[in-house]
Amino acid sequence: MYDYKANIENSRYDYNRNILLESHAANNPFDQFALWLKEAEEDGIKDYNAFTLSTIGPDGFPNSRRLLLRKCDRSGFTFFTNYTSAKGNQLAFNDKVCLNFYWNTLERQIRVYGIAKKVSEQESDEYFAPRPRESQIAAWASIQSAEMRSREELEENVTKYTNEFAGKPVPRPPHWGGYQVVPHYFEFWQGRPSRLHDRLIYKVDADFEWYIQRIAP
Repeated sequence: MYDYKANIENSRYDYNRNILLESHAANNPFDQFALWLKEAEEDGIKDYNAFTLSTIGPDGFPNSRRLLLRKCDRSGFTFFTNYTSAKGNQLAFNDKVCLNFYWNTLERQIRVYGIAKKVSEQESDEYFAPRPRESQIAAWASIQSAEMRSREELEENVTKYTNEFAGKPVPRPPHWGGYQVVPHYFEFWQGRPSRLHDRLIYKVDADFEWYIQRIAP
């Protein structure tokens, strides 16, 4: 069991690697995000583009899981998944989501609130086509989030679709594709000593221009 008393020494660790001041921040949150993402990559962080996606289902409970960011520009953040999975069903019910990027060694995290929408079939096709063949087969073989009898059932499905598509390109399954999250709120968190962290948020004003605010740690 976890005992905070036994881990009190760990709580004395101070964040001291970077700072985040308004004078350092980009005017646009997408530019600031791109800068931090690039620095995470250069820092050698494995899966530096990983993030936690939080959704809300019909039961009202939040659900979170780790995904990989595949594209980001000023129109939004794009990831790919199975549309009939638990997350796909939750997104169909409620398109409001939160993305959380966390880079431990840089003592940073970013939260993004936005609306998720499916990307075009063409964009999903273009992303699916160059994927490794094994991953393409897996997209057909796995009925993501559905109950299975055993591991053997999954392996049998892999064999089935491997044989079905032998000698020809694997098409994108109709139930598999991308989502783009269009954001309206960003929070950039930079760890600082004594838990006096820097937290800058970006919001959109009435003229649809981004502006920056500082909030207390």
